[in-house]
Amino acid sequence: MIYFFMRPRALGAIFTLMLALSSQPASAGPAEDFATLQRDYETWLLRTNPETATALGVRTYDDQVSDPSLEAADRRAADADAMLARLDAIAPTELAPADRVNQAIMRRQLSETVEGNHFGQRMMLFTTYAGWHQNFAGLADAMPFNSAADYRSYLTRIAQYPRVNAQSLDITRQAVAGGYVLPCTVLGNGERAISGLISADVEQSRYYSPFKRARPSDVSVEQWATMQDQTRAIIRDAINPALEEHRRYFVQDYMPHCAQAVGVSAQPGGADYYAYRIAQETTTNMSADAIHQLGLSEVARIRAEMVEVAARAGYPSREAFIADLRTNPRYYAHTPEELMMHVARVTRRIDGFMPRLFTHLPRLPYTIREIPAETAEGTTTAYYSQGSLSAGIAGTYYVNTSKLDQRPLWEIPALSMHEAVPGHHNQISLQQELPLPMWRRNFTGFTAFVEGWGLYAERLGIEQGLYDTYETDMGRLSYEMWRACRLVVDTGIHSRGWSKEQAIAYMHDNSALSDANIEAEVNRYISWPGQALGYKIGELTIRRLRARAEAELGGRFDLRTFHDAVLAQGAVPMDVLEAQIGEWIAALAAVQSPQS
Repeated sequence: MIYFFMRPRALGAIFTLMLALSSQPASAGPAEDFATLQRDYETWLLRTNPETATALGVRTYDDQVSDPSLEAADRRAADADAMLARLDAIAPTELAPADRVNQAIMRRQLSETVEGNHFGQRMMLFTTYAGWHQNFAGLADAMPFNSAADYRSYLTRIAQYPRVNAQSLDITRQAVAGGYVLPCTVLGNGERAISGLISADVEQSRYYSPFKRARPSDVSVEQWATMQDQTRAIIRDAINPALEEHRRYFVQDYMPHCAQAVGVSAQPGGADYYAYRIAQETTTNMSADAIHQLGLSEVARIRAEMVEVAARAGYPSREAFIADLRTNPRYYAHTPEELMMHVARVTRRIDGFMPRLFTHLPRLPYTIREIPAETAEGTTTAYYSQGSLSAGIAGTYYVNTSKLDQRPLWEIPALSMHEAVPGHHNQISLQQELPLPMWRRNFTGFTAFVEGWGLYAERLGIEQGLYDTYETDMGRLSYEMWRACRLVVDTGIHSRGWSKEQAIAYMHDNSALSDANIEAEVNRYISWPGQALGYKIGELTIRRLRARAEAELGGRFDLRTFHDAVLAQGAVPMDVLEAQIGEWIAALAAVQSPQS
């Protein structure tokens, strides 16, 4: 059970709202049909995502890995279409209000599965951010290792890598033949992202990392030694040769066919695919042009605020302050350990004011780790990987410790607010504990909500006094500018014919990000169309809803219970969030209004 600690008047309002959401539907038949469908949907999600099932404590699929084949994609789309037909046969008016929301979210997720399978871009299995090789190497970070069964499951899975690699390479060959290829200009770190996983000393391989932990109590010394031998053999005789095959294919066959045009619209069906991606990532019906114009407006607003901060800091211009921030050695760590220690200190400071922002906090802790070396130089400055309380896996805030002269300390406060708490770790870990259907807790992560909340979380540092120097305040503004630039740059690249150089120049002119971060980010937008659009659109929605609540509730507005309300239903599309917060405001106002 989840306990919300709040003032009695707020508790009364939430209780009233919860009663409304949990009222029984008029007809038991449709309710039972939907309950059955939800169970079938959950089973399907677990079956088609067996690694996630294990992390959630469902051990039915412990010997399986996700199937990357096109045949499997077609089966998933057919299954989703069949479930959509069942879903559409259930009238929303016959369901309780809470299940109407569940039905709408399920419909969106199933529809996206069906629609996305129609595009040739489904064959593009990697970006500058991730790929099947990196996903597989990350298994050890996402699996439980508490028993002999856990280790046997792991060995069974990693032994399947050669098959997964062969399937993925076959699909990639079909993608190349069809014209679905990443641009040459983003592939500079591609070979290292593969070859960096090949370890001549197999005990230094990421795949061997589970055996650097303590031996489980139900594993004998002899069994442990046998498992270690088996793992070394799998790495040496199966995984390393498959990775070498992948590296060779990438260099000899993929790179010579890489695309010259950077926008996805140049690919077959690319314009329609980009429109699909916009709708999927923003959960809105906004057009590329509307998003581009919104981005230009936000860039102008934030730029004006940056000018003011630079003036208060005593610099003759915004540009002069940014130039100093980018080049002054005092703003940079000299070793990875120094950078990680700075991150640790900032995160502990943030932890201290979390109770001022929420009445309910997640039980699952988080940790900080360095981004793996083979991907660090070509990827973003940081990211978050969710954990699992049931599997004993902490959430992880990954920090990039490569190119230290490009990782300024003044960006750490905003970065940590976003990736750890009150951002991703707080929101995602809370979602896993909510009294929602299992599929809502663990298989729903709309970018506009998740990343919109992360960006909104950065702004909370203003009220908490986190940005207490001109440098960290400019860092916070630079990060907001970064997300505003995304609206301009992503749409510029994929719908307006922008070049990579044009995108880099725009971000360099407007943000304070380092050159390495800017290039990594632009490569990300090129290879992952539309994903970066959700951040600013989601954040602006949450800020607008907060302003509405403050205006309508006046002195009765409570920031902590507002944040509880935003996170109380997990990740949802923007239109659902608007409706939920509207109901929350109305319920709270009705309970707290004086009797006439």
